[in-house]
Amino acid sequence: MSKAPKIQPDLVSVTTINRDGSRHFLQPSNVRGRFTTWRRIFGLLLVGVYVVLPWIKINGYPAVFLDIATRRFHLFGLTLAAQDLWVLFFLITGLGFTLFVVTALFGRLWCGWACPYTVFIDTLYRPIEVWLEGDGPERRKLDGAPWTANKILRRGTKWLLFLLIAATIAHVFLSYFVSLPRLWAMMRGSPLEHVQSFGIVAFLTTTLYFCFTWFREQFCIIMCPYGRLQSILTDDDTVVIGYDKKRGEPRGRKSDPDAGACIDCRRCVNVCPTGIDIRNGLQLECIGCSACIDACDEIMDKLGRPRGLVRYDSMNRLAGLAGRILRPRLFLYAAILLLGAILFGITTAMNARPINAQITRTRGNPYLVNEQSILNRWKLTLINKRNQPTTFTVSLEGAPDGLRMSGIDGPVEFEAGREDELSVVFLWDRTQYTGPAEFTVLIHGEPGNADVRQTVRFLGPNPQLLNAE
Repeated sequence: MSKAPKIQPDLVSVTTINRDGSRHFLQPSNVRGRFTTWRRIFGLLLVGVYVVLPWIKINGYPAVFLDIATRRFHLFGLTLAAQDLWVLFFLITGLGFTLFVVTALFGRLWCGWACPYTVFIDTLYRPIEVWLEGDGPERRKLDGAPWTANKILRRGTKWLLFLLIAATIAHVFLSYFVSLPRLWAMMRGSPLEHVQSFGIVAFLTTTLYFCFTWFREQFCIIMCPYGRLQSILTDDDTVVIGYDKKRGEPRGRKSDPDAGACIDCRRCVNVCPTGIDIRNGLQLECIGCSACIDACDEIMDKLGRPRGLVRYDSMNRLAGLAGRILRPRLFLYAAILLLGAILFGITTAMNARPINAQITRTRGNPYLVNEQSILNRWKLTLINKRNQPTTFTVSLEGAPDGLRMSGIDGPVEFEAGREDELSVVFLWDRTQYTGPAEFTVLIHGEPGNADVRQTVRFLGPNPQLLNAE
């Protein structure tokens, strides 16, 4: 049987597709170097943060706890109720424009260093694969080998470990929504008692297992929208991973005096997780993982040549031109980011209180008249977002003479996390009624000295017509 021709990466099609349209499975070789070491340390740190956050408590709640059941969302000490979630628009857009700024400066640094997909693969899955099946050439050889007992043992162990890791990631993810104690209680009970939660974990585990076992780099190449945005967020002054053609070309042996620094060893291609040849220039599939830099530096060290044939640099500087760091698009992204941060801070300070209160007019007649008073009926919604009881007191400020409140006679105690609606009636003595007026309802919460003020308009008939009756 003739050996299949080696795929040469080009700019026409992706390396993961064979000439006949079938899937070409990549087995990138292992690489060592300063960037790889720092990426793995940073990846382990990110994985540690992901696992530890549900264990860390701030103000009595996990650091990140999206409690959908009670509609309370706890983010590093900040508690938001469902009606407060609109303030997250500024946080999310701020994070988006932070990514824009980082991309304009350093290209796809996020993809290679901080994207959860890349972090999980390079920090958890690929080390297990290398440990059980060896380096890239050994894994490629194992792919083509018959299913012997040795291959079944290696692949079976790898797939089992991959499944356990996927299940662990899924369970940790669920703990962000149900808390660790409740998750542990669910795990000890029957899946039939928590069908929805069990279904979510099963779905996430299956999806993660599929992605990290089979789909791999196809997610970055085919599905990730950020790779498509890269071309409009970067320019020739963006620091990316590039190949120094002026120094490397023409390629040739070390002994050739007319050859450049590149000896065409293909080491940079063999270590690439998406199968590109960085020497063809910046490409959509490049995730900025820096594996090719460490691989090339390793070869340069062996040849006794300076490092940096493949390096972090801008396309202008790689071409021998002057480079710029500060440029108009960077100022634009930074200005929008700053505006979003300011708006998020203001809206959070105004809306993310430890208590929430809102008073709304009930449906029906705007007012009622009896022999003694004019009545306005309202609904008071009180929310205690603390993890301890709160005592609410309601009072009126600036109310006209003769206007009083009924329905809340004194302090009202709400247990931790309680949300409830109370009926409130504002009564205005007919003898002192002077027409529609505005006043302020003050809701005070203790402990914490938290106040919510809301202006209310009292409605009623024309005083002259009322007196005529």
